[in-house]
Amino acid sequence: MRLRRLAALAALSLAALTACGSGSGSGLGTLKIMAPASPGGGWDQTSRTAAEALKSAEPSRKVEVYNVPGAGGTIGLAQLAGQKGNGDLLMTMGLVMVGAVEQNKSKVTLAETTPIAKLTEEYEIVVVPAESPYKTLADLVTAWKADPAKIAIAGGSAGGTDHIVAGLMAKAAGIDPKQVNYIAHSGGGEALNALLGNKVALGISGIGEFAEHVKSGKLRALGVTSPARVDSVDSPTLKEGGLDVELANWRGFVAPPGLDDAAKKNLTDLVTKMHDSQAWKDAVAKNGWIDSFQTGQQFADYLAAEQTKVKTIIAEMGLVS
Repeated sequence: MRLRRLAALAALSLAALTACGSGSGSGLGTLKIMAPASPGGGWDQTSRTAAEALKSAEPSRKVEVYNVPGAGGTIGLAQLAGQKGNGDLLMTMGLVMVGAVEQNKSKVTLAETTPIAKLTEEYEIVVVPAESPYKTLADLVTAWKADPAKIAIAGGSAGGTDHIVAGLMAKAAGIDPKQVNYIAHSGGGEALNALLGNKVALGISGIGEFAEHVKSGKLRALGVTSPARVDSVDSPTLKEGGLDVELANWRGFVAPPGLDDAAKKNLTDLVTKMHDSQAWKDAVAKNGWIDSFQTGQQFADYLAAEQTKVKTIIAEMGLVS
């Protein structure tokens, strides 16, 4: 009986996988958007925001979002690569994944995807719990230089944008980046819990992920990585606080490999329609994102250049294990 049940479950799993990977490439079925991280983080937020905007732009189209957490998105990346020719699947990704591919020595790389569109850029924010003794960035830097290991930093995946910001901050403060006590999390929600539970000294993430908690008083902002202050959150820049660090994260969509021209055009047109919708424009403004829309060869070239740049940065900073 148990063997029959196992066989039945295996058959159902195979059928589900076959259905998921059997996209005709027409782009006319249910569109699935993979957020390759746990709920609550930037990729999850972007995926669900995009899904709502897509439904607004094209009400007849069914859109579903699902999460595949782990290893800076490279587990999801491997699954995407296995969906060759599926024209009804998008994966949200960005600068974090570029670094994670290097950090995790992933066998599957972004070269094995179909670039669709760059969507947004977002600056990072450095925060501490409301009851933290560090009232300013200068307070933090003083304690950090005295004992780098004591300052635990919560952020996203190892080798990702948050990790890079931590390393750049350390370097600017005169601390060896290899001494940074960085604790990686698979999603912004997990990093937030670590902060609110006072398990870490500070956290680094996209402004949109922490802004509401800064406004509510649960977190205190010490600095943002933008060249000037931003409207969405009350915070000085890191440069104002004495650290010469500036960096923008970015997010976009890639699709499985092996798409024919028609499937690629269908996805690109659909995402372009989403980008042009009022729902998307409103969400970009609300979250403090920067519209940086690119498609086609322009995005493909940008992605290739980012891979080269990030690989160099994390190697120089000793962030690659």
